[in-house]
Parts: sequence; C-alpha cells; structure tokens
Amino acid sequence: EKKHFDDIDSDEIAHSAKDSFRINYFLYILDQSISSIESRFDQFLEYENMFGFLFDSNKFKTLGEDELKKYCINLEKILSFEDHSDIDGLDLFSILTNEINTPLKILNYIQRLCSFPNTYIAYRILLTLLVTIATAKRSFSKLKLIKLYLRSTMLQDRLNELAILSIESEMLELLDYKTLINNFAAQKVKKKIT
Repeated sequence: EKKHFDDIDSDEIAHSAKDSFRINYFLYILDQSISSIESRFDQFLEYENMFGFLFDSNKFKTLGEDELKKYCINLEKILSFEDHSDIDGLDLFSILTNEINTPLKILNYIQRLCSFPNTYIAYRILLTLLVTIATAKRSFSKLKLIKLYLRSTMLQDRLNELAILSIESEMLELLDYKTLINNFAAQKVKKKIT
C-alpha cells in the first residue's frame, strides 16, 4: 500500500499521544510538585533563621549571651508592624533560661505561670507555624485535615446554622459581641442555678 504525505501511521499517533501526555501532564505535575516542595523547604529555612533558637532549647547552652540577645531583638523586629511589636526582645532575652525542654513543654510551663506574655507569644507563633506549614496554599496541612474531620462529623443543623451565618455576614458585623457573650454567659449561669 502506498503512503501519502498526509497519512499518519497509527503507531505514530499512539507514540505522540503518549509523549504529549508525558510532556503536558506528567512532567508539568512533577515540575509543580518539585517547585512546591523546594519553596516549602526554603520557607522552613527562613523559619529556622527566625525561630531556630527557640525551637532547639539545647542551642541555649551553646549560645553566648550577646548572641541570644541578638536573636531575641531580631525576632522582635520580625514580629513588628509599623510601631507595634508582638514581643519585647529584651524582655524575651531576660526570660529565656538554660534548662533543656521541648518547645511544647516550655509553652505549657509559661501558660501555667500566667506570665511572660512575650515568650508565650513567640512559642505559640513558632508551634502554630509548624502545624499550618504557613503557606497560602494549605495543601498537606494538618489544620486542613482537622477542619475536614470537623466538617465530616458536623450535624446537619449546625451546618445549616453556619451557612446562615456565612450568608448574613453583613448583619454579623453589626452585632455587639461583648453583649452577646455576656447574655450567653448569664443564661448558662441561670441554668446551672436552677
């Protein structure tokens, strides 16, 4: 059988479709995945530079006072916006001790003392970043898994109520939450008394 110039062999079609899939889908997805993972690692390196001295409490023993002070003041600058800062670097420096603990144990200890708000805020931010992975895209996020679980176990009535709250968000902005909370608390107290 004679072939014309515009005839395409069936093997060529299968081969080019396979190549097209490999190039247009597989390699594209692979490239996006690698890029995403690299950006996450870069992001975690930034967090290590900011919070590393808080996360690894063994580092406290190796850090000199001047170096620890520098880290604390740098963290204050990082957690600042305009004239306001979430923590006071010098206060954080004065609070940190040389005891070996995990960040979670340190956070729980500080919370039990009901003091050291600067240290508490710094550790809370650090531990929250590790859970949420701190990206705008929340893929692979533990927070996403928790929310998904909560949604799947939610009753229909509660879903309806949340939908109404979402739809009526403009009206919600007009509500005085302090009054609502006080009224709710007063009703709960009355129920316990009776």
